[in-house]
Amino acid sequence: MTTIQAPTRRRAGVLPSLCIGLAVVAALFAIDAFAPALFPADLPTRAQDGLTLALSVLIEALPFVTLGVVLSIAVQVWLPDGVIERILPTAGWARRAVLSLLGMFIPVCECGNVPFARGLLMRGLGPSDALAFLVAAPIVNPIVILTTHQAFGWSDGILVARLLGGYAIANLVAWLYSRHPDPQRMLTDRFAQTCEVVINEPGSRGRRSIAQLVVELRAVMPALIIGSALAGAVQVLVPRDALVAIGSNPVLSIVAMMLLAVTVAICSNVDAFFALSFASTFSPGSLVAFLLVGPVVDLKMIALMRTTFTWRVLAGIVVVVILSAFAIGIGVNLLV
Repeated sequence: MTTIQAPTRRRAGVLPSLCIGLAVVAALFAIDAFAPALFPADLPTRAQDGLTLALSVLIEALPFVTLGVVLSIAVQVWLPDGVIERILPTAGWARRAVLSLLGMFIPVCECGNVPFARGLLMRGLGPSDALAFLVAAPIVNPIVILTTHQAFGWSDGILVARLLGGYAIANLVAWLYSRHPDPQRMLTDRFAQTCEVVINEPGSRGRRSIAQLVVELRAVMPALIIGSALAGAVQVLVPRDALVAIGSNPVLSIVAMMLLAVTVAICSNVDAFFALSFASTFSPGSLVAFLLVGPVVDLKMIALMRTTFTWRVLAGIVVVVILSAFAIGIGVNLLV
């Protein structure tokens, strides 16, 4: 357990987001000017496609984010004091192992998991405990299990590899960050300020719920919009044919599908059906890698997690998840 302390560093402004947006626009014009044959469609068509994709990601994620915020409020405001402490084991490894399975009871997709994890942090759980839930829940939950089974059945061990791999990666990430010398420095200043506002909010539970609703939506919605916009932009900047062309290589296919998982930002509840469209071209290991990476470190999810964790923590999570998914994908290719 940990206590969120007041921030000591300055809050970041909007300049990085504006720079990213300008860089994407500049890249679109540069590609259109210097490599017009790289894409079959012209620039206005690709820009429209990117906007459509961004809006589809945003609309798909919005209900789950809202549900996650509601669950976060339920945990922070309405759950009696001491309930979480009594339920969870005291040993760190056992507590993280249990939290990794919490998604079986709260299947709200990766977008809604971020607000819920924020609620757990506000109730006193440590950052590594929240990460155990945050990484595992988008994969180890009943909806994802059903959709993945419906898409692939038991063929090539894809379902089993996804579930066991997701659970193992979550506990690996959580264990690594449980050894952080200063867990408070894993969290952003803005999240610490949010905790100060929510925890110290006077009045009834209803008033505190409204206050947290406003605070959480103000924190999460800009990140969701930026993440969705980046996902749409990257999809029109990266030629899809270039990724599909290397699908037959057992190693490069894994790399290609992980890159695709980062960019397309599909909800983990339905990403198995998207992966199924590549089953005839890509190896089973590459499909497993796609299904492990996408729910945790796609552009939308990174933007959402940035509301809570620092860039250094996010970089470490991305590295661990990608390397672990690559190793699991290689193992699946060797076994099937």
